[in-house]
Amino acid sequence: MTMDQSAQATSAEAEGTVSRQQWKWSVLAGMASYLDAGSIVALGAGLALFQDELGLSDSGLTGVGALAAIGPNAIGAAVGAFIGGRLGDKLGRKRIYQWDLLVYAAAILCIAFAVNPAMLFIGTFVVGVAVGADVPTSLALVGEFSPARARGKLLGFTQVAWNVGPMIVLLLALALSSLDLLGIRIVFLHLFVVALITWALRRGMTESAVWKAAANKAGDAAKGTAAAAAGVRELFRGAHLKALLWTGSFYLFWNLAAGTAGLFTPYMVKNLGAGGQGTSVALSCAGFGVGIAATVLVFMPLTDRDHRTRRLLWAIGAVMQIAAYALFLWFPFTVPTILLNTFLFGVGAALAGEAVYKTFSQELFPTMLRGTAQGFTFGTARTCLGIWSYFVPHLADSGISTIAALLTVFLVISGGIGYFFMPDTAGKSLDRIEAERRAAA
Repeated sequence: MTMDQSAQATSAEAEGTVSRQQWKWSVLAGMASYLDAGSIVALGAGLALFQDELGLSDSGLTGVGALAAIGPNAIGAAVGAFIGGRLGDKLGRKRIYQWDLLVYAAAILCIAFAVNPAMLFIGTFVVGVAVGADVPTSLALVGEFSPARARGKLLGFTQVAWNVGPMIVLLLALALSSLDLLGIRIVFLHLFVVALITWALRRGMTESAVWKAAANKAGDAAKGTAAAAAGVRELFRGAHLKALLWTGSFYLFWNLAAGTAGLFTPYMVKNLGAGGQGTSVALSCAGFGVGIAATVLVFMPLTDRDHRTRRLLWAIGAVMQIAAYALFLWFPFTVPTILLNTFLFGVGAALAGEAVYKTFSQELFPTMLRGTAQGFTFGTARTCLGIWSYFVPHLADSGISTIAALLTVFLVISGGIGYFFMPDTAGKSLDRIEAERRAAA
């Protein structure tokens, strides 16, 4: 990178305005979230249908719990995140996001045309690996090209994509619900087309200037990657360890609730008798629509304002999410109760959920460890979600109360950790945040 390019990157970092190119790149990077959440919800929408068609059991190694546990919602994504996040720091962001979508597209085809459990399980696992590799790399790219006072806004925009993906998937599933499993297969084919289009458009994106500058500080890109390899152990010391524990812990407990809502709501609505396939899909779709509105109207305009605002947004969101699942402890699992749960959780998650995790994961770690750190926390959370997902269908057989009680506890833990230990990074440049954390160490 030339001195002029470096100066431009530094200037952009300090400004609060967002250029047209930054919005465009945010869209393309955010498509990782679209495809991630879209594949999770497509699988959730078709879970009961695949179970009936392919003879999957409720439990066991060929059951719906195992399928959920290995896919994009859980262990498959965890494997991809561990690998992709690390390689993104060592080799650069572009080498990862340029190719992983082709793997994703091939695996989606395997699911769409699955005629036996083996095809379904293999495709689901590989889709998980592909999106898991893309997410930390793409988010690091967004964090690195974003202006200091618009970083949360652009990372929040990727969360809009995370909600748009499931919403489109669910609308398609609803429109095609009369076709049963054929309709779900068409939904997966839509994800295949979107992945190929995104891959083609991403070919015009450049490497992260911030990553290139960090690599060049060690002499050249090769030396920079060697420095990154030597520095992984720094994640488990001092301020980096605190940041890792904080982001990892609040995200883990929040993700257990969010993952259950995204993947299993249609399954539970249908299997617990609250409604049919069309009703289950419509209810889930409403939840993502609420999430989009709350993210655009509240989170994105306010999150970069100051530390006090971030904590207030978090507190409101955490309380709403806790209330969303506490409802099921006192009220029946019927459509009116599920609608109220959907509204409370949708708004709450926009203010105290994944968008906050994405933002702090870019702000709290140095450039050459940014993807590794997020890959580690993202992967750990998805692994735990995979283990939890294996047992959800069995727990659901006895009703909603046990699951609701556990999710309420998870959200109380996440809310408390996020609020009481939130660091002050709002509106600060990445260089300033890193310098302040080094000084405080």
